[in-house]
Order: sequence, then C-alpha cells, then structure tokens
Amino acid sequence: IIRPLSKCGMDRDGSDSSLTLLGLQNRSHKNIKLRKRKSTLYFSTQEKSARRPGDLLGENLYLLLFTIALRILNCFLVQTSFVPDEYWQSLEVAHHMVFNNYGYLTWEWTEKLRGYTYPLIFASIYKILHLLGKDTVQLLIWIPRLAQALLSAVADVRLYSLMKQLENQEVARWVFFCQLCSWFTWYCCTRTLTNTMETVLTIIALFYYPLEGSKSMNSVKYSSLVALAFIIRPTAVIPWTPLLFRHFCQEPRKLDLILHHFSPVGFVTLSLSLMIDRIFFGQWTLVQFNFLKFNVLQNLGTFYGSHPWHWYLSQGFPVILGTHLPFFIHGCFLAPKRYRILLVTVLWTLLVYSMLSHKEFRFIYPVLPFCMVFCGYSLTHLKTWKKPALSFLFLSNLFLALYTGLVHQRGTLDVMSHIQKVCYNNPNKPSASVFVMMPCHSTPYYSHVHCPLPMRFLQCPPDLTGKSQYLDEADIFYLNPLNWLQREFHEDASLPTHLIIFSILEKEISTFLTTSSYNRTAVFFHTHLPEGRIGSHVYVYERKLKGKFNKMTF
Repeated sequence: IIRPLSKCGMDRDGSDSSLTLLGLQNRSHKNIKLRKRKSTLYFSTQEKSARRPGDLLGENLYLLLFTIALRILNCFLVQTSFVPDEYWQSLEVAHHMVFNNYGYLTWEWTEKLRGYTYPLIFASIYKILHLLGKDTVQLLIWIPRLAQALLSAVADVRLYSLMKQLENQEVARWVFFCQLCSWFTWYCCTRTLTNTMETVLTIIALFYYPLEGSKSMNSVKYSSLVALAFIIRPTAVIPWTPLLFRHFCQEPRKLDLILHHFSPVGFVTLSLSLMIDRIFFGQWTLVQFNFLKFNVLQNLGTFYGSHPWHWYLSQGFPVILGTHLPFFIHGCFLAPKRYRILLVTVLWTLLVYSMLSHKEFRFIYPVLPFCMVFCGYSLTHLKTWKKPALSFLFLSNLFLALYTGLVHQRGTLDVMSHIQKVCYNNPNKPSASVFVMMPCHSTPYYSHVHCPLPMRFLQCPPDLTGKSQYLDEADIFYLNPLNWLQREFHEDASLPTHLIIFSILEKEISTFLTTSSYNRTAVFFHTHLPEGRIGSHVYVYERKLKGKFNKMTF
C-alpha cells in the first residue's frame, strides 16, 4: 500500500503522495475536476474589495459620503476671509472671463505672472450658471467653494486608502482622524486658493506614488497630477523635488521612466497650459517661468512683506500644526524607515521656503497631510493616554476651526453682502458708487457683488522698474489720509456715494466725513486682533444730502 516517495514529495509516477498513503489509485490529473468554492472566505482581499457593490474610489460608499458631508459642512462653517488671493486670483478672474463687461484683473495678470488654468474651472461653473439663468450672487459665491470642498473630500479618502494599503486599517483610521480634525486643513480646504488645489493634487498624487508597500502605484497618474499642480502653482515643484529624485534613483529603467512617462506627461500638460493662456492672453506666454522668476529668482514678493529666515520653524510650521505638533514629533520617532521620504519632503520644503523673504502660512499647507501620517502613527501607539489625547486633539482643533472660520476676519465679507443690497435694492439708481479705503484687496470685488456698480479701491502694484523709495497708492494714502482725500476729491461731483473703511481710520478722516456729508450707516465686526491698518470693525459711510440715516449694526 505504501510506496517510497521521491524527494519532491510526489510518487515516482507523479501522483500526489497523500492519495498513495490512502491506498487510492493514481488518476490522471486531466480527469480530476475540483469543485469551485463559492464562500467569500476563499477570495483574496483585492477580489473581495472589487466585488463589494457599495464601493466608490476603492472605499466604502458610506465613508466617502461621510467625508463629503463633513467637507460640505466645513464649507458652510467657513465664513471669514484669509488672504486676498482666494478671490483675486480665482473668482475675480473667473468673473472677468465670463462677465467681461465688468470685472477687474490685478497687476499679476497684466504682467502674465498667473495662468488661466485654475480660474478656468470656476469660469466654467459661472458660464453654466449664466446659460441656465441661475447666475445669482449667492450661487457664484458658494458653488465654486462647494466644488473645492468635494475635491478636498476625495483627497481625504485617498489619504485613508493609501495608509490602509501601506499599513492597516487601524493606522489608516487614526491618520484619517488627524486629517479631518486639523484646524488649518478645516480653515483652508474649501477656499478657492491655488494652494488648496495644490494640496489636493499632492495628496491624490501621493496615492499613486511608488511608496514601499503601495498597491496603487502608477507613474503616469501620479506624474500627471504633479504636472497639473505645477501648472496651477509652479512652486508645487518644491515639495515634489525629493519625491521625484527618490523615484528616479530607485527606478531600474531610468531612461524608460523619463522617455515614456515623465516626458509625455510634461509635454501634454505644458502644451495644454500654453494653449489655455494663449487663448486668454492673446499671445504665447509661459506663465510658470514668469511666476518662478518673480517670486523665487528675483524675490520681488518681499514687496508684500518679509520675515526672518527662521519664521517657518519658529511660527509658521508650529501654527499650522497647532496641537498636532507633539503627536507629529512623537510619530517621527515611531514611523518605519520607509516614511523617511515624507519627513525629508517636509523638512526640504521648510528649508527652501525659509530662504525666501516673503513667507505665508498657506505656502507650506501642501505638506501638512504628510505630517498627519506621523500624527496617526503616534495615536496608534498610544495606550494609557489615548482617550485624553484624542479628546484634547479634537476639542482644541474644534475651537480653533470654529473661531477662525466663523469669527476672525469676517467683516470684509459681510460688508460685501451689504454692498449687494446697494445695487439690487436700487436698480434704477445709476449714481451709486463705492470706494474701498482699506489696505488693497482687503475685500472681494465683483464676484461677491455681481452687479455693474462703479467701485474703486486703493491700488498697490509692486515696483517693477527698480525705483528707489517707491510708494504705491495705498502707501501714499496712509501717509496722510486727510490730505489725500482733499486732493483727490476736490469737487463734490466726484465723491462716491459709499465709503468702506476700517474703524481705525475713522478718527483720522473725521473732518472729511463731516464736511462731505457722510454718515455711518452700517457697522460690521471684523476681528478681535486689530493690527496696523486693520481695525476691529468695518464701517460703511453713505453720502446723502437729504433725509435721515438709519444706523444698522451687524
């Protein structure tokens, strides 16, 4: 019954030894038919994921819907202004593209420092609304922000999916938690900033990047997203430099990577950008080079403020991380070696931006999701103090998110809602006009009014000719506001009907306001932290020669 076995564990005639041990006749494998198991226990993880009908973007549908709902809520709970670029480099440009009979383009567009690719997204939305006859001012304000919120939700889910591939569901869950409760992400991810889109594209590109352990790596997809980020904001090349260099060094077929992946992707995206800008500028323009030349090579961004070299390390980075900072530091010591490239990317980005004089919090926003990976690792390994840590992290970020989203710097948006009424409540009053006497670009413009109301603001273009002691219009105004107003409006006929000012300016120009028959008609809270030319409230003054004024406070 028992036959000797060969070294490979089979009988000499090739049959399975287990059959021989049971005394069964050897059969040809051609005649053996195995019954297929139908139990889901026998499917691989990938097969089970593919079979789930409720999946979308490779994740559970309920997870995606929850993230989308959260980001939509996020969108409506951010009612404050952050920086002028969220309007003047996106929505105002889009409004000018679609409703070109009125609108405004800043000096960056006349100097061809900005490309039309990003504003074209919102211009397409505006055009559809216009064709449908639904281009109301509220839809023009909120639909672009909701679109940005949806893209941010997709990026959040992609970050979760990536961490689930690289580690496990527990680590992915805590990284996802850190991402969602980050106050600065909450503050920025629904704003129409190029930095926000750069961050979204960076997260999604990282999902396809060849990290060790990733099951979704795709060189064409990730390089396409990186190229698009570069087209929208050329400084996207800074955080991606170490990542691209690592991929190139580890790729065995380097020439194939360059010729068949990077080069075609770069050619297509750059050609698309050139054609879009050719249409709207009317000539061939490489705005990415102009942007890098102005901001990096010539460092002319210092015109809008400069900071010491250590600002990102001492203020910028700790502020955007907030209460995540101790967890980030803890996670850096716990994370596996394969995540060193993410840490190197964060440090490299901080180093490069530290060498530029003009610094802003939003510039380093694209590497904030990288930091959440390390924060998630920290929470995963916490045992005794996990619940207190989670409560501290959630509540501290909730307070910062709600305060910055609903309270801090909201007056400059609220006042534009008031200006809407000036136009829509008086459609037959062509004499109405508005002068915004604030630091330039403090408020949005026609994208938040959507009415051909004559408006003016103090200009502040930088000096591109190399003049010494250059002062822009806003600087000249603030040297002596009263004298400037008396020279500018020496005739009553040229006076605007409405003035918008910060409360800090009221005392200096009170004589002009009185002699020119201006009365305060509205007051809007702006900030608890007034600084320099920015006051705690925004005042609206209206000029009327007859009748009385009803003061309204918001």
